[in-house]
Amino acid sequence: MKKNIAVLAGDGIGPEVIREALKVTKAIEKKFGHEFSYTEAITGACAIDEVGDPYPESTHAICMNADAVLFGAIGHPKFDNDPTAKVRPEQGLLRMRKQLGLYANIRPVETFDSLLHKSPLKKELVEGANFMCIRELTGGIYFGEKGRKDDGNTAFDNCVYTREEVERILKLGYEYAMKRNKKLTIVDKANVLETSRLWRQIGQEMAPKYPEVDTQFMFVDNAAMQIIQWPKNFDVMVTENMFGDILTDEASVITGSMGLLPSASIGIHTSVFEPIHGSYPQAAGKNIANPVATILSAAMMFEYAFGLMPEGALIRKAVAASLEENVVTEDISKEHAKSTSQVGDWIAQFIEKA
Repeated sequence: MKKNIAVLAGDGIGPEVIREALKVTKAIEKKFGHEFSYTEAITGACAIDEVGDPYPESTHAICMNADAVLFGAIGHPKFDNDPTAKVRPEQGLLRMRKQLGLYANIRPVETFDSLLHKSPLKKELVEGANFMCIRELTGGIYFGEKGRKDDGNTAFDNCVYTREEVERILKLGYEYAMKRNKKLTIVDKANVLETSRLWRQIGQEMAPKYPEVDTQFMFVDNAAMQIIQWPKNFDVMVTENMFGDILTDEASVITGSMGLLPSASIGIHTSVFEPIHGSYPQAAGKNIANPVATILSAAMMFEYAFGLMPEGALIRKAVAASLEENVVTEDISKEHAKSTSQVGDWIAQFIEKA
């Protein structure tokens, strides 16, 4: 199989974890006889420094011509600590989502048996937890009208959703629920927000079309509690942009480390595969960041973008083996910590020998 992959390493630890994901991707490419081309492009703070734009048109063109995008992370403290900055790395990420039509972020939350002791929750609560969060990506408060008035002393961010946007993401949620355990939880704040009432209305309209699926509606504050209390009760969760942003980060820590979980952003033009963690600038250049989330994002790329299920399965097997053999970075084990590159090398070698 021939495929074009756009590689957007981004900022902070992005280049380091992407490097290891590419080692694994190339090991798969060689083992299964595929032919991939890799085109690098800039985005985020590094792109602002270079060309003044966090998502340059040249980068967008590369993404549009790619069969999939492998993405690292963006963000830099010099922008986080400057509330007056006119251009920010995150603006590039939002624009990429909008221009590529990345309307759904899919984040699987799955525990690893060998790391259950690392979870902040009791073993009996998290053992066997395996659910999928689907977050709407192109609507809501992040994309609504925003600004200041009253000489800058009043700020506003408008949250707007259209029926088309809600129907599209709920349809995807139902499709995944049908493939899994036929349970869908729609998370909103319909007791307060008008946009949430639209979500709930459309969900109630669509539920009869999927009679095999157990459709549940849950307020976001209740969902935040239940993810911690009973994570095994969820199968597929679908929600709007900001709620999804918060809940998926909360859900990620029950596995023991945010550095373990991948994600896929499904798009109209192409799809983007990235770890859920941020740029972690404190670790940049130290070769200590956990590359597993990015490596598993590559596995999702093989499965979701290319339909290559055995390839994705082999990556997952290699990652599971590395965790069982304690070939892990310091966020998992400070006593036996391996470097970012050592973990990537081990997983790539496992694939080569398999």
